[in-house]
Amino acid sequence: MLQLNYKSGVPLCDQIVNGFIRMKALGLSKGGDQLPSVRALAVELCVNPNTIQKAYQILESSGVIYSVKGKGSFFSDDAASDIAVLRAVKKDFRTAVENAAELGITADELKAIVDEVCGRENGR
Repeated sequence: MLQLNYKSGVPLCDQIVNGFIRMKALGLSKGGDQLPSVRALAVELCVNPNTIQKAYQILESSGVIYSVKGKGSFFSDDAASDIAVLRAVKKDFRTAVENAAELGITADELKAIVDEVCGRENGR
């Protein structure tokens, strides 16, 4: 399910949010699928339950998940959820491009990487 990198500079809460967004974007989870309880996920990932709760609040405010009192949290099945997922992916991509540019990678090099990833150079 989710895997955290405890040594990266990315806060654990952000990794959890991005992990669930990635699961939704890749189709590994669909609308109506239930997320683990806060306590169960905290134990599984060895993190404070408050961190999980904060991640769930961010996901809910973004429209990626919704909560049902007494039942738990579930992936949203509406277009707003899909838009939120795409928005998050674009934000992550923009951040990666900004970081690469700060390290001196040129626009042409970035375009070549995008073309490679998208399969244009391989004739896909």
